[in-house]
Formats: sequence, C-alpha cells, structure tokens
Amino acid sequence: MNWYLSCLKEHYADFKGRARRKEYWMFVLFNFIASWVLTLLGGLIKCPWIGYLYALAVFVPSLAVLVRRLHDTGRSGWWVFICFVPIVGTIWLLVLMCLDSQPEANNWGENPKKA
Repeated sequence: MNWYLSCLKEHYADFKGRARRKEYWMFVLFNFIASWVLTLLGGLIKCPWIGYLYALAVFVPSLAVLVRRLHDTGRSGWWVFICFVPIVGTIWLLVLMCLDSQPEANNWGENPKKA
C-alpha cells in the first residue's frame, strides 16, 4: 500500500527517474483493487461515475509510474506508445514491465534497488 500511496502523493506527475518492478506492480495491484471496489460500489448505489472519476484521477500517476518503469529498464518513456500496435504492442509492453532493472546507472538516474 505504501508504494501506491507514494505514487499518488510524492510522484503524482513525476515522469523523471526510475521505478522498480515492485513499485510499479504494487501500484497496479492496488489501483486495480480500488477501481474494482469503486465500480462495484457505484453499481450498488447507481452512481457509475464514481469509477470514472477515480480513473480520471489516477490517469496521470499511472502514466508517470509506467514511464518511470520504462526508464528503469533503460528505455525512453515514448515506448508507451507501442501499446497502440494491436495485440503485439500490448504484449510487448507487458514484457517490458516484467524485465529486471538495469543494474548500473542509466540516463534516468541510479538503480533504485541500490538506494
């Protein structure tokens, strides 16, 4: 939960630096859980826009942590656009998110595992 809150509070729109796999996947996990709960709650009380508001609120931090994760693997944030290639692009982006960090410093900073 700390990784999720860190992305929302400290790194809300921080597209610089690097994000470890753990930071990225914990953010994705808690974001999925929160989205699911809010969508379910919105359906129960007949207010589906609650889920939409949440999705809108976490769009920027989601994109920021994705870009920082790409930086951690040694790739530019522009690699996000590979997901627009049908099927293959999304699978390749998923593979990139699963790769380990570059062990040495790269253009975007020191390895966060060493910090």
